[in-house]
Amino acid sequence: MIDEVVFLRHGRTSFNLARRLQGQIDVPLDIVGQWQVDQTGFELARRYYWAKVGVIARDPAQLAQPGPDAVKPSDIDEYRQAPAARRRMVVMSSDLFRAQQTAHAFADLLGLPVKLDARLRERAFGQWEGMTREEIRAEHADAYDSWRAHTGGELAFGVESRVAVGRRGAAAVLDYVNDPAYADEPTTLMIVGHGSWHVATIETLLGMDPDSMSNLDGMRNAFWSVLKPIRHADGTLTWMMASFNQGPAIAGTCDWENGPADLHSPSMPAWKPLA
Repeated sequence: MIDEVVFLRHGRTSFNLARRLQGQIDVPLDIVGQWQVDQTGFELARRYYWAKVGVIARDPAQLAQPGPDAVKPSDIDEYRQAPAARRRMVVMSSDLFRAQQTAHAFADLLGLPVKLDARLRERAFGQWEGMTREEIRAEHADAYDSWRAHTGGELAFGVESRVAVGRRGAAAVLDYVNDPAYADEPTTLMIVGHGSWHVATIETLLGMDPDSMSNLDGMRNAFWSVLKPIRHADGTLTWMMASFNQGPAIAGTCDWENGPADLHSPSMPAWKPLA
């Protein structure tokens, strides 16, 4: 059964850098975003190395074998008998390319397949997709202020509500958690997607109102959060947050949002936090 769910946000894109609302526009990672997801992929592959053992134990063809002159072949039984093989990891990704890139930066290191699900797409921002906050404020000042105050002014422009995003996300997560295909062994589910989707989904699963101004903060690019489902004797399911907005160790020692200097061309602007 699924007893752990990891929510991983995609890395930086050119729209993130320009502070444009991406929504469901399909924007790839930029060079810094690829660096971010590689660093996170290395970190998560280290933490979840057991998943590679399980992949090999279930599919012996994944175990590299030496040539005919070797003293002995690689021993598949070492993998089958290892305690690490008793768990399984499943990687689900939004079908938007920035999420797929992020998922593969982790999954490929461990030999895990990546499954795509359009239900994991980012919050739809309707007519505002592709616009900066300054552009929205200039054209729709009252709606912009209402959006920032969580009072729904953005809905008139085709923007998906936070509550709708949370319900969409929670329904997908519950479908996974209740899927009998995952009932036979302990399973970690890795969901790779988008910041607004992750936050609204986590808040909904925890019983919070996504429209509240006192809820969770946003998630940084290529950071993750972990929830654990708690199954009760009466059949009900509740959730416990194990961590929120966590990143690799390197993120605490560098300018994570801008990446290393040797990735910057002279024309690349610097990412700056919102004022």
